Amino acid sequence: MSRPLLFLDVDGPLNPYAAKPEKRPEGYTTLRVPQESEIAWEPGRPRTHARPLQMWLNPDHGRALLALGYALCWATTWMSDANKWIGPALGLPELPFVDFGDALLRERPDGVHWKSDPLVAYADGRPFTWVDDEQGDADHAYVAANHGAPALLHHVNPRIGLRSTDFAVLADFAVSLDAFPESDWAVPHRPRS
Repeated sequence: MSRPLLFLDVDGPLNPYAAKPEKRPEGYTTLRVPQESEIAWEPGRPRTHARPLQMWLNPDHGRALLALGYALCWATTWMSDANKWIGPALGLPELPFVDFGDALLRERPDGVHWKSDPLVAYADGRPFTWVDDEQGDADHAYVAANHGAPALLHHVNPRIGLRSTDFAVLADFAVSLDAFPESDWAVPHRPRS
């Protein structure tokens, strides 16, 4: 069996953006990502630079993620930029990423998160774990109805980010997949939304 996918969001699980702004969490370092302001740009004038985006990242998370045995994949609005800024800060190699295309940040009337359908399509019947701070009951139901292989949607509190208990849950799920032979996976018909 091929390794299961681990779809990894950045803001929330890796960057606990909702933590108290005056107190960096223990074990985290501060990363400042430059941003260009498109608003003030006009042809013939130099671009103005917006204040850098400040993030907190824990360098130990890279080793811990690699040790889980998953095939890691970015599932974030950062898309390919996660390889430029986030991966190097965590000691991760360049990872594939889900290109969300037209689904990016587009709210759905059924309450299903905009990432759910692209992640199920990307997984294409392969077991996966989705680590994020925004999944809900509608996403669990959607994945159960549209993905025939085992899947774990793991919610991480954006005030605290990934903790050792989260890594234990992810490791346990990967080990549990040995009990699910590929021949038992039924890939249901997935209507495109």
